[in-house]
Amino acid sequence: MKFLILLVSLLDSLTVVSWNVENFLDPKEDSTGRHTAKRLQAKCSGIAKTIFLIAEQEGRLPDAVALMEVGNRRVLRKLLSDTPLRKLDYDIIHYDSPDRRGIDCALLYRRSRLTLLRSGPRHLLDSAGAVLPTRDILLAEFEGIDILVNHHPSKVGAGSEARRAVAMRRMWGLIDSLSLAGHPRILSVGDFNDNVWPGSDGPGTIKYNGAWEKIDGHFARGALTVEESVFDHPLLTEPDRTFGGTKPRRTFSGPRYLSGLSDHYPIILRVY
Repeated sequence: MKFLILLVSLLDSLTVVSWNVENFLDPKEDSTGRHTAKRLQAKCSGIAKTIFLIAEQEGRLPDAVALMEVGNRRVLRKLLSDTPLRKLDYDIIHYDSPDRRGIDCALLYRRSRLTLLRSGPRHLLDSAGAVLPTRDILLAEFEGIDILVNHHPSKVGAGSEARRAVAMRRMWGLIDSLSLAGHPRILSVGDFNDNVWPGSDGPGTIKYNGAWEKIDGHFARGALTVEESVFDHPLLTEPDRTFGGTKPRRTFSGPRYLSGLSDHYPIILRVY
């Protein structure tokens, strides 16, 4: 009986991972020479290993993995073909965005668990209706659930707060439209580049000048309950020799290669 209850629970629920994977870039599109084929392979291997570590902890593979700071579709294909993920049924949703850095949002999903109906990028527009040169919001509509993947504008630079406000309005506009159209469950995930959960006493996802910040997370609408946790596994962590404690083990510090996976921890979302 316990096995049947567990099986029904697994079938009725989803596990979604959201992760800014910090400069997951293609050496063929890099003029600096920092992103080599060897480093890309190490990055792919580390991302795949992290997905399997999450599966080990959760007792199941993630049904969907949202990724931010993705250079192009080619690095995603390499991730799914040149690591043990090739044995699984993950498929890719990715669109090139107008971002100045050439980074995009992407979503990997298991075809055996999610049936894709349609997907597409949703541009951010300024007050004159022009497309902003930043990351699009990726919208994937599946049977029974819609997933939005966000990577909102950075805190760096003049006007950054206003651009993040544009991104939030765009996201909520999309959620409202989907909800009004009768979509039953909507999940919006990603790196929001802002502490949009003030008062949260949970663990942070990045560490900046010695202080933890929670800028990665989710919003939900409709008939779903979401449990969230930060995956701060030792594989992704190193000592913070400047401020004490620990911090995510990042890939680069400026131009210096540090061989880590990301300056962000992934978040795990259990959707019921």
